[in-house]
Amino acid sequence: MTITDDAQRTMEAYLKQVRKGLRRLNDDDAHEIVEELRSHILDRATVGGTITGEGVNAAVAALGSPEELAGQYVTDELLARAQVSRSPLLILRALFRWAGLSLAGALVLAGSAIGYLLAIFFAAVALLKPFHPHAAGLWALPGPSNSYSLRLGFSTPPAGGRELLGWWIVPLGLFIANGLFLLTTRIALWTVRQYRASRGLPHS
Repeated sequence: MTITDDAQRTMEAYLKQVRKGLRRLNDDDAHEIVEELRSHILDRATVGGTITGEGVNAAVAALGSPEELAGQYVTDELLARAQVSRSPLLILRALFRWAGLSLAGALVLAGSAIGYLLAIFFAAVALLKPFHPHAAGLWALPGPSNSYSLRLGFSTPPAGGRELLGWWIVPLGLFIANGLFLLTTRIALWTVRQYRASRGLPHS
């Protein structure tokens, strides 16, 4: 197999730009990715035992811009770590990166953030009930709208409002918080798996 000078220059220039975009990864991972891409480009650009500039140009064009490709690898690495750790903070960090790449990522990030915030809020209400027994809880508000309010208890109860659960908010709030936390994590990780499987990033 032979490679022309212009093909070599084109490939190295492209890989150099990808390598710059991988600076957030450790050196070993970045080097492995670059070598995987090198092998991928060489395989795609080989015609009759010769690698030409035209073949390399076509191969790198199919991969997309080096900056976007590097961003996809960095995001994929974060998502892979999130799958293993199951840490909500790491999941949200990885989803934030994904949100920068696609609308689907933004929607998953928004849904996950809402799920975790609701879990935190329910847990907070349950834990604050002993300290604010007359104000913390789930309240039915007066008026024709039949609205409800989940209150932490730092302000006075709503005028004309009616508390619905009383001390049951403690076990129910903790149960709902735990369920929301687990469900949000499971859905987020499922979407991460689906996204990573669909990317088809080149590997050796």
